[in-house]
Amino acid sequence: MLKTIVAGTVLSLALAGTALAQAPKPGGIANVVIQPEPPGLMLAMLQNGPTQMVAGNIYEGLLRYDFALKPLPGLAESWSMSEDGKTYTFKLVKNATWHDGKPFTADDVIFSVELLRQTHPRARGNLAKVASVTAPDPYTVVFSLSEPFGPFMGIFEVGSLPMIPKHIYAGTDYKTNPANNTPIGTGPYMFKEWKKGSYIRLVKNPNYHVAGKPYLDEIYWHVIPDAAARAVAFETGKVDILPGGSVENFDVPRLSKIKGACSTTKGWEFFSPHSWLWLNNRKGPTANKAFRQAVSYALDRDFARDVVWNGLGKPATGPFSSSVRYHDPKAAKYSYDPAKAKALLKEAGYKGETVRLLPLPYGETWQRWAEAAKQNLEDAGIKVELVATDVAGWNQKTSDWDYDIAFTYLYQYGDPALGVGRNYVSSQIAKGSPFNNVEGYSNPSVDEAFAKGAVAVGDDQRRPIYEAVQKTLVEDAPVAWLLELQFPTITRCKVHDLVTTGIGVNDGFRDAWIER
Repeated sequence: MLKTIVAGTVLSLALAGTALAQAPKPGGIANVVIQPEPPGLMLAMLQNGPTQMVAGNIYEGLLRYDFALKPLPGLAESWSMSEDGKTYTFKLVKNATWHDGKPFTADDVIFSVELLRQTHPRARGNLAKVASVTAPDPYTVVFSLSEPFGPFMGIFEVGSLPMIPKHIYAGTDYKTNPANNTPIGTGPYMFKEWKKGSYIRLVKNPNYHVAGKPYLDEIYWHVIPDAAARAVAFETGKVDILPGGSVENFDVPRLSKIKGACSTTKGWEFFSPHSWLWLNNRKGPTANKAFRQAVSYALDRDFARDVVWNGLGKPATGPFSSSVRYHDPKAAKYSYDPAKAKALLKEAGYKGETVRLLPLPYGETWQRWAEAAKQNLEDAGIKVELVATDVAGWNQKTSDWDYDIAFTYLYQYGDPALGVGRNYVSSQIAKGSPFNNVEGYSNPSVDEAFAKGAVAVGDDQRRPIYEAVQKTLVEDAPVAWLLELQFPTITRCKVHDLVTTGIGVNDGFRDAWIER
């Protein structure tokens, strides 16, 4: 028997906007900052943040997700799951078309799955349990799994599993297909123009499958490399929307208080950006558990939040962000305690060796944070050398494990099987990536727990597994968790309903409208 999970009527309830007293008004142009300029817009090939932000309004996934990460209709209008958790059936909308007018059907879904397995590393992992994808009819798709995969219903947003047009890509070299430069999706906006170094222009899809949407006529994504100039562009009215992370966070309080400006920290629930210090578990002082625990006690997270991040974010209590499923606040251990840090350094036998600290080269905020962390560690008795580098150098050093301590932050994608386990299981220890188990931590019980948690069915089975593994990780301290980051989106208050889902601006322009 099939257990129905959701009905399409959920959508109308979930998208109750901030402007209920006013009816959305069609028309208008949105001027938005995009930082940095994306390397491309083909979501099957590129998954960096700016690409997802722009292209998420060109392409679509089968599902969208609300702020609680519950699924909402996208290109699928309804779905169901078998009792054994191994068969998922999706009913597709029947009126969706690609931007060139061709119909979107189940064949496109099947093709997209096969393409993404070749080009999209995260999709490849998410689809590992999928044994087959079939189409009983043009508007029904059935995913059959080899075994249950607990977070399966969380893999269908546009950045994780974008739908790609079969008639454009089948039989071609995906990486060199000319459509990569002029992306064709089913989304609310169509690609129109890209003036490199200046702007990307999207225009309204007049044949969009959701009646009456989108509302805006055009979106201009402005490329402004200088952070101060981006802030000025908002102050002077050149742009109306500053997506999270597009200005230095010390500018956020001032810009948010400008007359007619509004801000929100919503729209990052799916990504759950989590920051920590990589601690090289392989060699040197950081290979010692007591030393790693000392690092965690030495760090003043409240100062980092209040001073460096201007009150944005919250101290991280362990490996799971508080917005990730099965987060256990009881696993917390590391308060700011320099005396405890000094005692642990003595226990570890630390003899004053210099430890290299690699800042994240993402702007002034991160440099300030590295300097504050250096002071915290030195106050506890750890000798620290800051190692300056650019983004390419940071990628190279962390990928090659050429560091002692290094700043980072990663997305957790709402579920431990999607975005947490990759940083702690030993199968993810591999040179060449700055986003896997870079610290080199290995614990067979942790490997087993993440493997079991991924295939367990239902919260009652999954929760105790993940609560136990959090306690183990907090005790072992493979990394030093810092803050759950917040990146406020700042807009003119005349911009309504831009952030209505757990991925925020990345699929938000479908519902956005401008009061005129």
